[in-house]
Amino acid sequence: MASNAEKLYKRIQENPEHTQALFRQALQDPQGALKAICEFGENLGLPVTVSEVKAHLAKLDDADTKQWVIKARGGL
Repeated sequence: MASNAEKLYKRIQENPEHTQALFRQALQDPQGALKAICEFGENLGLPVTVSEVKAHLAKLDDADTKQWVIKARGGL
């Protein structure tokens, strides 16, 4: 069964505008981006913690995610 973090990541990826907004936020305020991800999950009925988001991102093996994590590394 997929975790809420996995389901939420998929929902975020399906919306390029939301993905870009989170990426821009992560560049300037990584902790704020994590908080926004958690709030987005809460609004969708997919509650996640910051730790769950970090763990999910760490296990992904795609170039876009790696770039996002590298650029936002300070808060992740």
